[in-house]
Amino acid sequence: MSKRGSSSRWYQTQVSDPFVKAREKQGLRSRAAFKLTELLDRDRLLRPGGVVLDLGSSPGGWSQIVGPAVGAKGLVVAVDILPMTPLSGVKFLLGDCREEETLARIAELLEARRVDLVLSDMAPNLTGIRDTDEARSVELAEVALETAHRFLKPGGSLLIKMFQHADSDRFVLGMRKQFERINRRKPAASRQASREFYVVAGGFRG
Repeated sequence: MSKRGSSSRWYQTQVSDPFVKAREKQGLRSRAAFKLTELLDRDRLLRPGGVVLDLGSSPGGWSQIVGPAVGAKGLVVAVDILPMTPLSGVKFLLGDCREEETLARIAELLEARRVDLVLSDMAPNLTGIRDTDEARSVELAEVALETAHRFLKPGGSLLIKMFQHADSDRFVLGMRKQFERINRRKPAASRQASREFYVVAGGFRG
């Protein structure tokens, strides 16, 4: 398919997508906010006063949801290698959580509080080479898991976006030793043609 044909198909999908229209109407930064809202409600992942670490946060679609949800007594720390327009009640850190300096700065922003929920909407820059893209997506999931080990409190939860392939299945299977509950979710706002799914892990064993 030509680039023009591909762009035309993408545009038609966008203009007919009810979640895109709802995002615009509600002033949300990303349609991914609807995915998160469904997952938060379904798995009861968040409470007022909770502490959230949002990895791969830019443009802020998920932080925009969890900030008001935890309220003034809660805390949201958002991290990304890309800039993010500030959000009220959200502490943003420009950095790479694979680097020790960034992890140390996260710890400072958390102010010695342990995290109730780690979110990861991280995704690799796609090359179009399937094996490479799949490997990179699993690498980012591993980064999210390692970061959760560092900051998540016992009993806490981890939510990771992943893409379906054999290595992701092995990754999810390996998580069962570290969490009491593992669920795979496909929110309504996740397009059916997409290979993405979400891993909801609860009851971190610490």
